[in-house]
Amino acid sequence: MIKTGEQHIASLRDGREVYLDGELVKDVTTHPAYRGAVASVGKMFDFHSAPENRDLMTFETETGTRANRIWELPGSYDALKKRRAGLEAWTELHAGFMGRAPDHVASCIAGMFMGLEVFEAYNADRAKALADYYRYARDNDLYLTYVIINPQADRSKSAAQQADPYLSAGVLSRDADGLVIRGAKMLATGGIMANEVFVTCIQPLQPGDEKYAVSFAIPMNTKGLKILSRKSYEASATSVFDNPLASRFDENDAVLYFDDVKVPWDRVFIDQDIAMCQKQFHATPAHSYQNYQAMIRLSVKLRFLIGIAHRTAETNGVIGFPQVKEMLGQLAAEVSMVEAFVLGMEAKGAQRGPYFVPDRGLLYGAQVLTQQLYAKVINTLRELAGGGMIMLPSSVKDFGNPELASLIGKTQQSPAASAVDKVKFYKLAWDAVGSEFASRHSQYEMFFAGATFVTKGHAFRTYDWAQATALLDKMLASYDLADELTTGGKPVAAPRAVA
Repeated sequence: MIKTGEQHIASLRDGREVYLDGELVKDVTTHPAYRGAVASVGKMFDFHSAPENRDLMTFETETGTRANRIWELPGSYDALKKRRAGLEAWTELHAGFMGRAPDHVASCIAGMFMGLEVFEAYNADRAKALADYYRYARDNDLYLTYVIINPQADRSKSAAQQADPYLSAGVLSRDADGLVIRGAKMLATGGIMANEVFVTCIQPLQPGDEKYAVSFAIPMNTKGLKILSRKSYEASATSVFDNPLASRFDENDAVLYFDDVKVPWDRVFIDQDIAMCQKQFHATPAHSYQNYQAMIRLSVKLRFLIGIAHRTAETNGVIGFPQVKEMLGQLAAEVSMVEAFVLGMEAKGAQRGPYFVPDRGLLYGAQVLTQQLYAKVINTLRELAGGGMIMLPSSVKDFGNPELASLIGKTQQSPAASAVDKVKFYKLAWDAVGSEFASRHSQYEMFFAGATFVTKGHAFRTYDWAQATALLDKMLASYDLADELTTGGKPVAAPRAVA
């Protein structure tokens, strides 16, 4: 099944329990806090279901049906590149500002399926549940979010040591029908407009934390699942013109509370096994495949941001200044580096059974550097713009007042754009760089892959240190002290000690 935007939006009218500002949201597709983002996701589904995008955005499954390329399991380098082209095209629809669009968690589940033998070694029934779920999600063109970290609470204690043992979602009971889950999980980005949620724990768990070591997927409208939305930036956006990004791409984040939620066995992939919770990500291609997608998204987003930088220089008439060219050249080099990482992950990828997977070492190197890079790029955009992004008309309504519109025409001058176009551009630039929506993105890009010590740890563990040290040893072996102490084939007398 290939869903249209209309079909996806209709699927969200399912009675899910979303809470915002103390009230239950009756319909996320029409509520002013979410309708713009929901419509944007609808446009993504319209794009991938359009006949002219069939080859770009879909692939043929083993049953002969077509499916969204986000679920594809590439068997070769060329297939991996072809999938990336589809993901890039999808990402360009939101310029990378929807970090948990449908392609992210689909990549995670697909990566787990690529490592199905790991699940089979753990438990045959749980492996079958995963395999069946992958096909079900793929064949029904589902949009998945995930919650994979516990509420912060007291980080000096394990999940089981918290004052409330069910602060974090854990198994309350189990029977012949499945598990009963109680507690909370974070961060359900995009959960407001997703069909289902994948629930597990990526954080290391300690002995005694077994009841939190689960992995399962359920619909967002499952009985007892409460979705606690953060503040909506879309709700605060006065118009598309004034907040072109926040009004359409605020994917939202939410805490999920499991109020004794029943999860049937055919949706359970891991049942209270701490070691397997880590293996599902790192012994399979799941973690690298999902974060490879994240790097594709980020490369598109950074390309968009340096487009803002270049347009800022043009708008302000400083594009010819040597120091501005230097700043733009630095940005171009940094964004090219991220694009090179993506291409390198593919070129250095390797076969894993029938599947071709991107290189993990380059992926984690990219994560470490981009966590540092995003804030630097944003700061450079601020430097280029100066006060231009701040001193703007209060809202689009100012243009409706002829006297104010005339004054705007005089005070918002540019050698490269009309007053209206300058204001339109700088409103977008501010929404990308300095608004509350933009601040959330700066925080997101710093931590979506984990804390910096986590990504640096991944980079340390996956780098080919043996190759590096072998090169060092080869150089060390090319000379030695005995050769230096020999002249004409005879040893040189050792220097006498000084009394």
